[in-house]
Amino acid sequence: MSKQTYRVCLCFSRRFKLAVAEAPEEIRALFNQYSDNGIMTDNHLHRFLIEVQKQEKATLEEAQAIIESLKHLAIFHRKGLNLEAFFKYLFGDNNPPLDLKLGAHHDMTAPISHYFIYTGHNSYLTGNQLSSDCSDVPIINALKKGVRVIELDIWPNSDKDDVEVLHGRTLTTPVQLIKCLRSIKEHAFTASEFPVVITLEDHLTPDLQSKVSKMVTQTFGDTLFSPGSECLKEFPSPESLKRRIIISTKPPKEYLEAKEIKDKESDSQKGNAAPDEEAWGKEILNLKSADDKNELDEDDNDAEEDPGEGDHKLPHDIAPEYKRLIAIPAGKPKGGLEECLKVDPDKARRLSLSEQQLENAAETHGKEIVRFTQRNILRVYPKGIRVNSSNYNPLIGWMHGAQMVAFNMQVCVPKSKD
Repeated sequence: MSKQTYRVCLCFSRRFKLAVAEAPEEIRALFNQYSDNGIMTDNHLHRFLIEVQKQEKATLEEAQAIIESLKHLAIFHRKGLNLEAFFKYLFGDNNPPLDLKLGAHHDMTAPISHYFIYTGHNSYLTGNQLSSDCSDVPIINALKKGVRVIELDIWPNSDKDDVEVLHGRTLTTPVQLIKCLRSIKEHAFTASEFPVVITLEDHLTPDLQSKVSKMVTQTFGDTLFSPGSECLKEFPSPESLKRRIIISTKPPKEYLEAKEIKDKESDSQKGNAAPDEEAWGKEILNLKSADDKNELDEDDNDAEEDPGEGDHKLPHDIAPEYKRLIAIPAGKPKGGLEECLKVDPDKARRLSLSEQQLENAAETHGKEIVRFTQRNILRVYPKGIRVNSSNYNPLIGWMHGAQMVAFNMQVCVPKSKD
């Protein structure tokens, strides 16, 4: 028990008794070993620092400074430290558990699937999900903040001869893909040397896929990581991928199938005036029922998934040079949740789930999700009805090992919403 006195209002003093836990037997034994007659001198403390604390570079001056720093305590003894002072030192600010001079050490040599990755959602949007501008500026800002996963939704332009980035079937204004790629190249490693993953939501024809392949290879050159084989059994480590650009995309849907759907919708709209709720098109219509989905299916029409996505194997009509760009293949296999979470020892892949899908899956398949994320990558994105670019609670995703919990970084919503 120690006592301390404080001046109050410059008129009188108040004395407080501070209850201090007694030193346990292990501490008493150490103190007795490095003290004489109940006093630990600077020489004793110096030996303790080297032999017990393993501070091999500790000096006698440092030991003297420690003793000096305890002068303000009533338990201070002018020749050194008694047991109570020594106990206070061990658990005080002068004895941190880590050597702050050495800094933190992070082992980055495990597969990239073993790490949480700072991930953006619709990284090109400047504001809300329906009517804001698309630009490379939010991408630059995200990279400067340390974001390591940039999402780009790529679509044909109006003339079908070039590629634009925009949130499809909304009123967002597009930005050229090449502008986004060049900005990524310039700012990718401003905040960190660890790899940048570009996730592409692909809505292109094979000829435009070939054009994207040329853009990507010409823009990034040797910094682009391309796997030696078609499928990776295990993802490389962040350490081995420093200053590399990685492309990840799900299997693009067949262009003729998409065109057929679009033509049917166009023909239908010519004969009938579209109700207000259908004015946004099929994608926005489905956002209303996003919370009601309790199961995954192969025709998941959430804002992040395309109809007819099927197995994660790439269709045969894809431009081969485009296919070779994909280092992290993505997609949902045919079947239900069990099929999605199956672990293939010969193929590492990425799976995307909405926040609602993850919550539902976690209730019934929590262990399977954790097992899946040990070798594969799980990306979780905000549900489609968050049109104001709000965010969700990422804890459920992190608890189940989701490496890419995607956040809206748009400036219009600085705070997250649960």
